[in-house]
Amino acid sequence: MPAHWLVKSEPSAYSWQKLNTEKRAVWDGVRNFEARNNLRAMKKGDLVFFYHSNEGKEVVGVARVDKEAYADPTASDGDWSVVEIAPKKALKAHVTLAQCKADPQLSNFALVKKSRISVVPVTPAEFARVLELGDTKL
Repeated sequence: MPAHWLVKSEPSAYSWQKLNTEKRAVWDGVRNFEARNNLRAMKKGDLVFFYHSNEGKEVVGVARVDKEAYADPTASDGDWSVVEIAPKKALKAHVTLAQCKADPQLSNFALVKKSRISVVPVTPAEFARVLELGDTKL
């Protein structure tokens, strides 16, 4: 069974729409050790919520991991990693940060608890709940 994750991007930097246009993205530029370790834990086929941070503050789609972690080519120093993701499905209804914070079933959701981390794990129950809130079936 695939694991579940959430990645964050400001839409002005890299949007869900751009991922859909390009069909694949190298998830690079992560410079936080916890987020890097989460990237390294991702396996091909894992499902990933795509979250628009700062502008929108909402889960907008589901992607999948297409290539597991390898060295970040944009890193000039340090031991950093990337994965490659591809779009799977847009959420019918975007799920806002405010909705997540207000939902008792998401009280321990890393999006809420670790808001500064750009790549976080998502439990199967949280993944199912966000899909439910987003009126989306995979």
